[in-house]
Amino acid sequence: MSSAARVLSLPLLLLSLLAVAPTATAAEAWLVAPSGGGRPSFYTEGEPGSVQQDTVSVTNRGAEPVTVGLTGDGPPIAFAESRVRIPARTRAEVPFTVTVPTGTAPGDRSGEIVARDADGRAQRVALRLRVTGPELTALTVEQVKVRADGITYVLVNRGTTPLTPSLAVRADGVLGRLLDRAPRTLPVDLPPGSRTRLTEPWPDRPALDAVDVRLTVTAAGGAADTAQVSVRFVPWGAVAGAAGALAAAGALFAVRRRRRRGPYDGGATEVERPLQQAELTGAGT
Repeated sequence: MSSAARVLSLPLLLLSLLAVAPTATAAEAWLVAPSGGGRPSFYTEGEPGSVQQDTVSVTNRGAEPVTVGLTGDGPPIAFAESRVRIPARTRAEVPFTVTVPTGTAPGDRSGEIVARDADGRAQRVALRLRVTGPELTALTVEQVKVRADGITYVLVNRGTTPLTPSLAVRADGVLGRLLDRAPRTLPVDLPPGSRTRLTEPWPDRPALDAVDVRLTVTAAGGAADTAQVSVRFVPWGAVAGAAGALAAAGALFAVRRRRRRGPYDGGATEVERPLQQAELTGAGT
């Protein structure tokens, strides 16, 4: 190949290399990361009511200025500047604070720092917050009631740690034990401060009895509580039917006595009394 041909092919080679070389997108022209480098995400810890500080770095690697808005998801996050203009090939350091709300239970919380440019392109950096403080396990069972569909009750997590409770049920009637269910883990998780209403099935409850129902709940860490309720089962339909039958029998007895009696001899009060009682009984049913 002649030297002239080699000279002419050089520009063509450069054009071909440019055609296949990767180009940076607009989103890659800037990036957001924890300040200082070497950290893939943010981490902070503190007690409820405290305020933690950190810094986010926004780097503009492009040839044009870029404006980026900063927001936070998760725990309360406040930025020194929520909107930052970064000149070309420049880095901006933006301080921010993370507030641990008062009353927050100890444990880990997650969030993220979100940076978004004017075209809507976004980058995110994860943030992890560890809330410190004493751990307390406390659990109560409340509002125990026996209904047609079973035994309803409310579990309340009064501690600072999540709980997975277990339930034991016992019911004693006049003639002995009706229920004796061993402790079993319930299919619920109770976050701190939460309350959950549940129903324990009791399809074969008695029709006529006086029953004491006792619920015992336990959870890891020594949390436990017991609640009891007394209930009387009465078949009111059968009672109403029996009362109606007695009323009818009383009325029939009074009519028969009235037909058999002779002239007035002072016994009318005794004869009429059953009739009057029968009417009152019937009205009462």
